[in-house]
Amino acid sequence: MQVSTAEFKRGLKIVFDGQPYAIVDFQHVKPGKGGAFVRTKLKHLRAGRVIDNTFRAGEKVELVDFEEKHMQFLYRDDRYHFMDTETYDQVSLSEDDVGNARLYLKENTEVDVLYIDGAPVTIELPNFAELRITRTDPGVRGDTAQGGTKPATLETGAIVQVPLFLNEGDVVKVDTRTGEYLGRVAAG
Repeated sequence: MQVSTAEFKRGLKIVFDGQPYAIVDFQHVKPGKGGAFVRTKLKHLRAGRVIDNTFRAGEKVELVDFEEKHMQFLYRDDRYHFMDTETYDQVSLSEDDVGNARLYLKENTEVDVLYIDGAPVTIELPNFAELRITRTDPGVRGDTAQGGTKPATLETGAIVQVPLFLNEGDVVKVDTRTGEYLGRVAAG
């Protein structure tokens, strides 16, 4: 199936140069002279690298024939193991397949595993993750020279900038797309 550049949206999976890509960002540009075009950032679904490309306005591209399966992250050894929540089938992916998502993966996290041609290729995380701070320096009162943030290591190994008042053991909400701290989660 094909789509026009007018139908582009973030997350759309397209074929470019014979390879599967997801649209990370796009911008329609209409210069004073010449034809309109669409500037895009495309993320390779297998390799994870991001490239820039420009399409002519109205150009048609092929959609990736893919399937998404809802799965639960079980554990990690030298590979990452997931279980289909409907069939209980298990699949394992390499660190390269999982990519930066590994920074926000903890046991029992539910993800969508992307299959292309029947083989698991990569995972899509929920947009937000709640993770515990395992290591951070105590905030020093009055130390706001750096804008009032400090680095904190989360239980998954990710490092995010958090406000000075947070301590080890606090649970924080993080945007998995940007790695940005969004807030503290009340201890339940």
